[in-house]
Amino acid sequence: MRQIGSAGEQHLQHRYGTVERAARFYAEQVLDHLTPAMIDFVGRQEIAFVATADAAGECDNSLRAGAPGFLHVIDPRTLAYPEYRGNGVMASLGNIAENPHVGLVLVDFVHDLIGLHINGAARIVEDEVLRSELPDLPGDCAPGRIPQRWVLVEVEEAYIHCRKHIPRMEPVPHHRDWGTDDAKRKGGDFFDAKDTRRYDRVTAESALPPRT
Repeated sequence: MRQIGSAGEQHLQHRYGTVERAARFYAEQVLDHLTPAMIDFVGRQEIAFVATADAAGECDNSLRAGAPGFLHVIDPRTLAYPEYRGNGVMASLGNIAENPHVGLVLVDFVHDLIGLHINGAARIVEDEVLRSELPDLPGDCAPGRIPQRWVLVEVEEAYIHCRKHIPRMEPVPHHRDWGTDDAKRKGGDFFDAKDTRRYDRVTAESALPPRT
């Protein structure tokens, strides 16, 4: 059976005296599959936070969104989410190509005020390949956008994120320009990065006074 929790987790649990609390959480809340309640929850979500890392451990955290159902549960041990044409960087997919470990966090900010962690092993599957195997795969997860490929996630851990610090939000009508290449409409340079000089870390560090 796969060990729950990393060596780092266990080391710090002993260091800070949380072993019993952690063991209780592992035993009562951490599963290796999705329950019917989890599957129903996944099917209602419109956003997912996706954490990946490359082979060297360099991390990336990204956001995926779509209409409810864009996160497609295939069975209690497997789910898939679509990848569309984006900025071409493919940071998440590039990490998955090197390192299959992925962590998803789904949060309901509106109704249930609860979250769900899903950790597992991911692989990239082209849309036509997966669609040939799964005819019921959704094709209109985002208006006017067609999935190019999917990330297939084999569930290894699924557990709750408690509501204690989840803020309540209220959805408001909002027009989205799904798939647009118009920089202004998609907020492409919102943070004024395009014309900002890159920070030269080596030069900056050499200008610092020596440590004493």
